[in-house]
Amino acid sequence: MNGMNAIGAAGAPQWPKPPARAAGQPAEGGPKFGQMLRTYIDSVDETQQLSAQAVRDLLAGRTEDVVPAITQLAKADLSFKLLVNVRNKVIEAYQTTMNMQI
Repeated sequence: MNGMNAIGAAGAPQWPKPPARAAGQPAEGGPKFGQMLRTYIDSVDETQQLSAQAVRDLLAGRTEDVVPAITQLAKADLSFKLLVNVRNKVIEAYQTTMNMQI
């Protein structure tokens, strides 16, 4: 192509074509949505457990600094809210798909 990286003669980008796959087969190479979701759920669970442990440590007197406990609680709250919003978007997408006319 005479030194034109990824640009055709007309100036439009020439993107590589994805490999052919059978209908209904997941794309290879990338993580699957279910695996990504499970990983994030596990991460949110761990954050919740860490925040609960920080509060228990604070209440038991094992630590006197309130800031780490508050920080852990804020992280746990934010990650849980994000998880709920992702769930709501997935449900909304499913409902939209189910309401489509064929």
